[in-house]
Amino acid sequence: MTQTAQGYCDPAFAAVRDVFEQHFADGLELGAAVAVYAGDRKVVDLWGGVADRRTGRPWRADTPCFAFSCTKALTATAALLLAERGAYDVDGPVTAWWPEFGAHGKEGATAAHLLSHQAGLPVLARPFTAEQAADPAAPAAALAEQEPEWTPGEAHGYHALTFGWLAGEIVRRRSGRTVGAFVKEEFAGALDLWIGAPDDVIERGAKLTNKRPAPSREGERPAEGVPTPDASLLKRRAEAEADPGSLMNRALNNPHPGTNGFNNPVVLRAGWPGAGMMTTAAGLAGFYRDLVAGRILRPDTLAEALRPRVHGPDRTLIVDSAFGLGYMRPATTFLVPEAGRGTAFGHSGAGGSMGLGDAEAGLALAYVPNLLNYDPGGDLRAYRLLEAAYASLG
Repeated sequence: MTQTAQGYCDPAFAAVRDVFEQHFADGLELGAAVAVYAGDRKVVDLWGGVADRRTGRPWRADTPCFAFSCTKALTATAALLLAERGAYDVDGPVTAWWPEFGAHGKEGATAAHLLSHQAGLPVLARPFTAEQAADPAAPAAALAEQEPEWTPGEAHGYHALTFGWLAGEIVRRRSGRTVGAFVKEEFAGALDLWIGAPDDVIERGAKLTNKRPAPSREGERPAEGVPTPDASLLKRRAEAEADPGSLMNRALNNPHPGTNGFNNPVVLRAGWPGAGMMTTAAGLAGFYRDLVAGRILRPDTLAEALRPRVHGPDRTLIVDSAFGLGYMRPATTFLVPEAGRGTAFGHSGAGGSMGLGDAEAGLALAYVPNLLNYDPGGDLRAYRLLEAAYASLG
Protein backbone atom coordinates (compact mmCIF):
# COMPACT_ATOMS: atom_id res chain seq x y z
CA MET A 1 0.00 0.00 0.00
CA THR A 2 1.35 3.42 -0.92
CA GLN A 3 2.35 5.65 1.99
CA THR A 4 0.13 8.72 2.12
CA ALA A 5 2.28 11.79 2.58
CA GLN A 6 1.19 14.40 5.09
CA GLY A 7 1.44 18.13 4.57
CA TYR A 8 0.72 20.39 1.62
CA CYS A 9 1.23 20.03 -2.11
CA ASP A 10 0.05 22.51 -4.73
CA PRO A 11 -1.94 20.55 -7.35
CA ALA A 12 0.46 21.75 -10.04
CA PHE A 13 3.25 19.90 -8.21
CA ALA A 14 1.33 16.66 -7.68
CA ALA A 15 4.11 14.80 -9.49
CA VAL A 16 6.43 15.53 -6.55
CA ARG A 17 3.91 13.99 -4.15
CA ASP A 18 3.55 10.97 -6.46
CA VAL A 19 7.30 10.36 -6.52
CA PHE A 20 7.62 10.86 -2.77
CA GLU A 21 4.85 8.39 -2.02
CA GLN A 22 6.16 5.89 -4.57
CA HIS A 23 9.51 5.81 -2.78
CA PHE A 24 7.74 4.64 0.36
CA ALA A 25 5.82 2.05 -1.64
CA ASP A 26 9.07 0.78 -3.14
CA GLY A 27 10.66 0.34 0.28
CA LEU A 28 13.16 3.14 -0.29
CA GLU A 29 12.14 5.20 2.74
CA LEU A 30 11.66 4.82 6.47
CA GLY A 31 10.86 8.48 7.16
CA ALA A 32 11.53 11.54 5.02
CA ALA A 33 10.46 15.06 4.09
CA VAL A 34 10.60 17.17 0.94
CA ALA A 35 9.90 20.88 0.46
CA VAL A 36 9.83 23.02 -2.68
CA TYR A 37 9.56 26.75 -3.26
CA ALA A 38 8.66 28.32 -6.61
CA GLY A 39 9.89 31.83 -6.05
CA ASP A 40 8.64 32.82 -2.60
CA ARG A 41 5.66 30.48 -2.81
CA LYS A 42 5.88 27.22 -0.89
CA VAL A 43 4.39 24.69 -3.31
CA VAL A 44 5.43 21.46 -1.55
CA ASP A 45 5.89 20.69 2.14
CA LEU A 46 5.47 16.95 2.62
CA TRP A 47 6.60 14.43 5.20
CA GLY A 48 5.82 10.86 6.08
CA GLY A 49 6.91 7.62 7.67
CA VAL A 50 8.73 6.91 10.90
CA ALA A 51 11.21 9.24 12.58
CA ASP A 52 12.57 6.56 14.93
CA ARG A 53 12.56 2.90 13.91
CA ARG A 54 13.12 1.74 17.49
CA THR A 55 10.10 3.49 19.01
CA GLY A 56 7.90 3.84 15.94
CA ARG A 57 7.63 7.60 16.55
CA PRO A 58 6.05 9.18 13.45
CA TRP A 59 7.68 11.87 11.36
CA ARG A 60 5.96 15.21 11.97
CA ALA A 61 5.96 18.64 10.37
CA ASP A 62 8.66 19.87 12.75
CA THR A 63 10.87 16.75 12.72
CA PRO A 64 14.45 17.81 11.95
CA CYS A 65 16.91 15.37 10.42
CA PHE A 66 20.69 15.26 10.23
CA ALA A 67 21.62 16.38 6.71
CA PHE A 68 25.36 15.59 6.54
CA SER A 69 27.21 17.65 3.90
CA CYS A 70 24.21 19.78 2.99
CA THR A 71 25.77 21.78 5.85
CA LYS A 72 28.64 22.89 3.60
CA ALA A 73 26.44 25.23 1.56
CA LEU A 74 25.55 27.22 4.69
CA THR A 75 29.15 27.33 5.90
CA ALA A 76 30.23 28.57 2.47
CA THR A 77 27.46 31.18 2.45
CA ALA A 78 28.61 32.48 5.83
CA ALA A 79 32.19 32.79 4.54
CA LEU A 80 31.03 34.50 1.34
CA LEU A 81 28.90 36.97 3.26
CA LEU A 82 31.98 38.02 5.24
CA ALA A 83 33.96 38.43 2.00
CA GLU A 84 31.14 40.56 0.59
CA ARG A 85 31.46 42.79 3.67
CA GLY A 86 35.19 43.20 3.08
CA ALA A 87 36.38 41.06 6.00
CA TYR A 88 38.91 39.23 3.80
CA ASP A 89 39.84 38.66 0.15
CA VAL A 90 38.57 35.36 -1.32
CA ASP A 91 41.47 35.24 -3.77
CA GLY A 92 44.03 36.51 -1.27
CA PRO A 93 46.39 34.34 0.84
CA VAL A 94 44.98 32.44 3.80
CA THR A 95 48.06 33.48 5.79
CA ALA A 96 46.82 37.09 5.75
CA TRP A 97 44.30 36.15 8.43
CA TRP A 98 45.59 32.70 9.53
CA PRO A 99 49.41 32.96 9.67
CA GLU A 100 49.97 29.42 10.98
CA PHE A 101 48.36 27.94 7.88
CA GLY A 102 51.45 28.55 5.74
CA ALA A 103 53.35 25.55 7.16
CA HIS A 104 54.67 22.79 4.87
CA GLY A 105 54.34 24.61 1.57
CA LYS A 106 50.79 25.91 2.02
CA GLU A 107 51.76 29.58 1.98
CA GLY A 108 50.27 29.99 -1.53
CA ALA A 109 46.83 28.75 -0.49
CA THR A 110 43.92 31.16 -0.92
CA ALA A 111 40.49 31.25 0.66
CA ALA A 112 39.13 30.21 -2.74
CA HIS A 113 41.20 27.02 -2.46
CA LEU A 114 39.63 26.29 0.94
CA LEU A 115 36.15 26.85 -0.47
CA SER A 116 36.61 24.77 -3.64
CA HIS A 117 38.21 21.61 -2.21
CA GLN A 118 41.64 22.49 -3.61
CA ALA A 119 43.47 22.97 -0.29
CA GLY A 120 45.10 19.53 -0.34
CA LEU A 121 43.84 18.74 3.17
CA PRO A 122 40.96 16.26 2.73
CA VAL A 123 42.20 14.19 5.69
CA LEU A 124 43.08 14.88 9.30
CA ALA A 125 46.45 13.19 9.72
CA ARG A 126 45.91 12.21 13.35
CA PRO A 127 42.80 10.55 14.78
CA PHE A 128 40.13 12.78 16.31
CA THR A 129 37.28 11.68 18.52
CA ALA A 130 33.85 13.27 18.35
CA GLU A 131 34.57 14.96 21.67
CA GLN A 132 37.85 16.43 20.41
CA ALA A 133 36.21 17.66 17.21
CA ALA A 134 33.55 19.50 19.19
CA ASP A 135 36.04 22.36 19.63
CA PRO A 136 36.45 23.75 16.08
CA ALA A 137 39.81 25.32 16.96
CA ALA A 138 41.42 21.89 17.53
CA PRO A 139 40.92 20.31 14.07
CA ALA A 140 41.62 23.69 12.44
CA ALA A 141 44.97 23.95 14.23
CA ALA A 142 45.85 20.37 13.25
CA LEU A 143 45.08 21.11 9.59
CA ALA A 144 47.19 24.30 9.66
CA GLU A 145 50.19 22.27 10.84
CA GLN A 146 49.74 19.44 8.31
CA GLU A 147 51.59 18.77 5.10
CA PRO A 148 49.09 18.81 2.22
CA GLU A 149 48.31 15.78 0.05
CA TRP A 150 48.95 18.04 -2.96
CA THR A 151 50.04 21.64 -3.43
CA PRO A 152 46.98 23.85 -2.86
CA GLY A 153 45.42 24.85 -6.14
CA GLU A 154 46.98 22.07 -8.23
CA ALA A 155 44.14 19.54 -7.86
CA HIS A 156 40.78 19.07 -6.20
CA GLY A 157 39.49 16.34 -3.93
CA TYR A 158 36.44 16.34 -1.71
CA HIS A 159 37.23 17.58 1.80
CA ALA A 160 34.36 15.58 3.28
CA LEU A 161 34.77 16.70 6.90
CA THR A 162 37.80 18.98 6.87
CA PHE A 163 36.05 21.51 4.61
CA GLY A 164 34.08 22.62 7.63
CA TRP A 165 37.13 23.42 9.75
CA LEU A 166 38.90 25.13 6.86
CA ALA A 167 36.05 27.26 5.50
CA GLY A 168 34.71 27.54 9.04
CA GLU A 169 37.95 29.09 10.20
CA ILE A 170 37.23 32.00 7.87
CA VAL A 171 34.03 32.59 9.84
CA ARG A 172 35.62 32.09 13.26
CA ARG A 173 38.60 34.35 12.60
CA ARG A 174 36.81 37.06 10.62
CA SER A 175 33.62 37.27 12.72
CA GLY A 176 34.61 35.89 16.12
CA ARG A 177 31.66 33.49 16.02
CA THR A 178 31.20 29.80 15.31
CA VAL A 179 29.61 28.90 12.00
CA GLY A 180 26.44 27.78 13.77
CA ALA A 181 26.09 31.05 15.67
CA PHE A 182 26.87 33.18 12.60
CA VAL A 183 24.36 31.33 10.41
CA LYS A 184 21.57 31.62 13.00
CA GLU A 185 22.25 35.27 13.78
CA GLU A 186 22.84 36.52 10.24
CA PHE A 187 20.45 34.71 7.90
CA ALA A 188 18.77 31.57 9.26
CA GLY A 189 17.25 32.66 12.54
CA ALA A 190 13.67 32.15 11.39
CA LEU A 191 14.37 28.75 9.79
CA ASP A 192 14.16 25.32 11.38
CA LEU A 193 17.81 24.48 10.89
CA TRP A 194 20.72 24.31 13.30
CA ILE A 195 24.47 23.80 12.92
CA GLY A 196 24.86 22.73 16.52
CA ALA A 197 21.43 21.65 17.74
CA PRO A 198 20.02 22.29 21.23
CA ASP A 199 18.91 19.27 23.23
CA ASP A 200 15.18 19.75 22.60
CA VAL A 201 15.81 19.70 18.82
CA ILE A 202 17.95 16.57 19.15
CA GLU A 203 15.22 14.92 21.22
CA ARG A 204 12.53 15.38 18.55
CA GLY A 205 14.91 14.76 15.65
CA ALA A 206 14.78 11.80 13.29
CA LYS A 207 17.08 8.88 14.08
CA LEU A 208 19.28 7.74 11.21
CA THR A 209 19.35 4.11 10.14
CA ASN A 210 21.05 2.08 7.42
CA LYS A 211 18.60 -0.80 7.45
CA ARG A 212 15.99 -0.94 4.72
CA PRO A 213 12.40 -1.43 5.91
CA ALA A 214 11.56 -3.57 2.88
CA PRO A 215 13.34 -5.02 -0.17
CA SER A 216 14.16 -2.27 -2.63
CA ARG A 217 12.65 -2.42 -6.10
CA GLU A 218 14.54 0.64 -7.28
CA GLY A 219 16.18 -1.35 -10.05
CA GLU A 220 12.77 -1.94 -11.65
CA ARG A 221 12.37 1.78 -12.38
CA PRO A 222 15.63 3.11 -13.84
CA ALA A 223 15.75 6.86 -14.26
CA GLU A 224 16.15 8.07 -17.81
CA GLY A 225 18.72 10.65 -18.74
CA VAL A 226 20.93 10.16 -15.66
CA PRO A 227 24.61 10.68 -16.60
CA THR A 228 26.53 7.41 -16.27
CA PRO A 229 30.07 7.63 -14.85
CA ASP A 230 32.94 6.15 -16.82
CA ALA A 231 33.26 2.42 -16.04
CA SER A 232 36.95 2.72 -15.20
CA LEU A 233 36.20 5.46 -12.66
CA LEU A 234 33.48 3.32 -11.07
CA LYS A 235 35.95 0.44 -10.81
CA ARG A 236 38.52 2.69 -9.13
CA ARG A 237 35.85 4.06 -6.78
CA ALA A 238 34.83 0.53 -5.76
CA GLU A 239 38.47 -0.30 -5.06
CA ALA A 240 38.83 2.85 -2.95
CA GLU A 241 35.68 2.02 -0.97
CA ALA A 242 37.10 -1.42 -0.17
CA ASP A 243 40.51 -0.06 0.92
CA PRO A 244 40.54 1.26 4.51
CA GLY A 245 43.70 3.21 3.74
CA SER A 246 42.33 4.99 0.67
CA LEU A 247 42.09 8.75 0.62
CA MET A 248 38.31 8.34 0.39
CA ASN A 249 37.98 6.29 3.57
CA ARG A 250 40.47 8.39 5.50
CA ALA A 251 38.56 11.53 4.50
CA LEU A 252 35.13 10.14 5.38
CA ASN A 253 35.94 8.45 8.68
CA ASN A 254 38.05 10.83 10.76
CA PRO A 255 36.77 12.19 13.09
CA HIS A 256 34.75 9.10 13.89
CA PRO A 257 31.29 10.04 15.21
CA GLY A 258 31.34 7.33 17.90
CA THR A 259 29.34 4.20 18.65
CA ASN A 260 25.97 5.79 17.83
CA GLY A 261 27.24 7.13 14.53
CA PHE A 262 25.71 10.43 13.51
CA ASN A 263 22.92 9.96 16.04
CA ASN A 264 25.55 10.78 18.67
CA PRO A 265 24.37 13.83 20.64
CA VAL A 266 27.99 14.96 20.98
CA VAL A 267 28.16 15.41 17.19
CA LEU A 268 24.70 16.94 16.93
CA ARG A 269 25.42 19.51 19.65
CA ALA A 270 28.85 20.36 18.19
CA GLY A 271 27.55 21.19 14.73
CA TRP A 272 30.57 20.20 12.66
CA PRO A 273 30.59 22.91 9.96
CA GLY A 274 31.33 20.39 7.21
CA ALA A 275 28.63 17.88 8.18
CA GLY A 276 26.70 18.78 11.30
CA MET A 277 23.37 20.40 10.46
CA MET A 278 19.98 19.26 11.68
CA THR A 279 17.14 20.66 9.60
CA THR A 280 13.61 20.18 8.39
CA ALA A 281 13.13 20.03 4.64
CA ALA A 282 11.16 23.27 4.85
CA GLY A 283 13.99 24.94 6.77
CA LEU A 284 16.67 23.98 4.25
CA ALA A 285 14.46 24.86 1.27
CA GLY A 286 13.78 28.21 2.94
CA PHE A 287 17.50 28.90 3.04
CA TYR A 288 17.81 28.31 -0.71
CA ARG A 289 14.66 30.37 -1.33
CA ASP A 290 16.29 33.34 0.40
CA LEU A 291 19.66 32.74 -1.24
CA VAL A 292 18.37 32.68 -4.83
CA ALA A 293 16.15 35.71 -4.09
CA GLY A 294 19.21 37.79 -3.15
CA ARG A 295 18.23 38.20 0.48
CA ILE A 296 21.45 36.69 1.88
CA LEU A 297 24.17 37.41 -0.69
CA ARG A 298 24.14 40.02 -3.41
CA PRO A 299 23.32 38.49 -6.82
CA ASP A 300 26.81 39.32 -8.12
CA THR A 301 28.42 37.61 -5.11
CA LEU A 302 26.36 34.48 -5.66
CA ALA A 303 27.01 34.48 -9.41
CA GLU A 304 30.77 34.61 -8.82
CA ALA A 305 30.51 31.86 -6.21
CA LEU A 306 28.68 29.63 -8.68
CA ARG A 307 31.35 29.97 -11.35
CA PRO A 308 32.88 26.48 -11.53
CA ARG A 309 36.39 26.55 -10.09
CA VAL A 310 37.03 22.83 -10.58
CA HIS A 311 35.43 20.03 -12.57
CA GLY A 312 36.48 16.47 -13.31
CA PRO A 313 37.73 13.34 -11.54
CA ASP A 314 37.89 14.01 -7.82
CA ARG A 315 41.01 12.80 -5.97
CA THR A 316 38.93 11.74 -2.98
CA LEU A 317 35.68 10.53 -4.53
CA ILE A 318 37.31 9.29 -7.79
CA VAL A 319 34.26 10.08 -9.96
CA ASP A 320 33.59 13.54 -11.38
CA SER A 321 32.75 16.41 -9.07
CA ALA A 322 32.32 20.12 -9.74
CA PHE A 323 32.55 23.03 -7.29
CA GLY A 324 32.23 26.76 -7.25
CA LEU A 325 33.06 28.47 -3.96
CA GLY A 326 31.58 25.95 -1.56
CA TYR A 327 28.59 25.02 -3.69
CA MET A 328 28.33 21.85 -5.75
CA ARG A 329 27.57 22.21 -9.43
CA PRO A 330 25.97 19.44 -11.51
CA ALA A 331 28.24 16.40 -11.85
CA THR A 332 28.24 12.71 -10.91
CA THR A 333 28.35 13.68 -7.24
CA PHE A 334 25.45 16.15 -7.62
CA LEU A 335 22.92 14.72 -10.05
CA VAL A 336 20.55 17.27 -11.55
CA PRO A 337 17.95 16.79 -14.31
CA GLU A 338 18.75 18.26 -17.70
CA ALA A 339 16.49 21.26 -17.09
CA GLY A 340 18.77 22.47 -14.29
CA ARG A 341 22.24 21.37 -15.37
CA GLY A 342 23.34 24.82 -16.43
CA THR A 343 21.88 26.77 -13.53
CA ALA A 344 21.34 24.60 -10.45
CA PHE A 345 23.64 24.57 -7.45
CA GLY A 346 23.57 23.37 -3.87
CA HIS A 347 24.92 20.43 -1.94
CA SER A 348 24.12 16.78 -1.43
CA GLY A 349 24.62 14.90 1.81
CA ALA A 350 25.80 11.37 2.56
CA GLY A 351 22.97 8.88 2.53
CA GLY A 352 20.70 10.82 0.18
CA SER A 353 19.85 14.30 1.50
CA MET A 354 19.98 17.31 -0.81
CA GLY A 355 19.49 21.06 -0.89
CA LEU A 356 19.29 22.90 -4.22
CA GLY A 357 18.67 26.35 -5.61
CA ASP A 358 18.17 27.59 -9.15
CA ALA A 359 17.80 31.35 -9.52
CA GLU A 360 16.93 31.20 -13.22
CA ALA A 361 14.12 28.71 -12.63
CA GLY A 362 13.11 30.33 -9.34
CA LEU A 363 13.34 26.93 -7.67
CA ALA A 364 14.43 25.89 -4.19
CA LEU A 365 14.19 22.28 -3.02
CA ALA A 366 15.29 20.26 -0.02
CA TYR A 367 14.95 16.58 0.78
CA VAL A 368 15.94 14.86 4.03
CA PRO A 369 15.60 11.10 4.74
CA ASN A 370 16.57 9.07 7.79
CA LEU A 371 17.04 5.85 5.83
CA LEU A 372 20.57 6.23 4.52
CA ASN A 373 21.41 4.87 1.08
CA TYR A 374 25.08 4.35 0.27
CA ASP A 375 24.40 2.34 -2.90
CA PRO A 376 27.55 2.68 -5.06
CA GLY A 377 25.26 2.56 -8.09
CA GLY A 378 23.70 5.84 -6.99
CA ASP A 379 20.82 6.93 -4.80
CA LEU A 380 18.22 8.46 -7.10
CA ARG A 381 15.55 9.49 -4.57
CA ALA A 382 16.52 13.19 -4.60
CA TYR A 383 17.06 13.11 -8.36
CA ARG A 384 13.54 11.83 -9.02
CA LEU A 385 12.02 14.48 -6.74
CA LEU A 386 14.03 17.16 -8.54
CA GLU A 387 12.96 15.81 -11.91
CA ALA A 388 9.31 16.03 -10.86
CA ALA A 389 9.78 19.54 -9.45
CA TYR A 390 11.39 20.90 -12.62
CA ALA A 391 8.70 19.27 -14.77
CA SER A 392 6.01 20.84 -12.58
CA LEU A 393 7.38 24.35 -13.16
CA GLY A 394 5.96 24.08 -16.66
